[in-house]
Amino acid sequence: MQADDVIPTYERLGQTWAKQRNRNLMEKHWLDRFLAAAPRNAGPSHVLDIGCGSGQPIAAYLSERGVRLTGVDATRTMTELYATNLPTAKVVQADMRGLALDQRFDAILAWDSFFHLSAADQRPMFATFAAHAAPRAALMFTSGHIAGEAIGTVVDAPIYHASLDPDEYRQLLDDAGFKVLRYTPEDPNCGQHTVWLAQYRP
Repeated sequence: MQADDVIPTYERLGQTWAKQRNRNLMEKHWLDRFLAAAPRNAGPSHVLDIGCGSGQPIAAYLSERGVRLTGVDATRTMTELYATNLPTAKVVQADMRGLALDQRFDAILAWDSFFHLSAADQRPMFATFAAHAAPRAALMFTSGHIAGEAIGTVVDAPIYHASLDPDEYRQLLDDAGFKVLRYTPEDPNCGQHTVWLAQYRP
């Protein structure tokens, strides 16, 4: 299992994964912080959901709070599910690596998606985040808590994960114009997720 195997695995198993996905919304307190950090404009916040999956339960929760959503996923399986589950959202089938939508968003989310990239592919993503960030945009993503690679499972199939060192993430965020608002490694209240919340201040 390598990083390049992630997209074919989710293409093949995405329907089953979506049915089995835990929907108790343990992520709620982080999603609330994410929305609170987004800039307050006249209209609803526009969220870019990178590696959006099926949209359940996270994007659905955001949609219920009145945000506009643009979901991006590399697989046809997931984009079709996202479009079905969130008919008012825009959805784009695209690899997050080199993503160029020519649009800026109030908030950017890469929850349980960014960490499927190799370390080499993660580093340029911070420029991609910045290219899609409106002034004071919120950015939230999950990573590992230490540098390295790991193999997890999705529907009992192996799936690749990688992480940089936390100090390197901090430097990459700073270089791209993001200020870290919160960093919680292995949050016990969120299924041991390691979560970064930052704000774009170029």
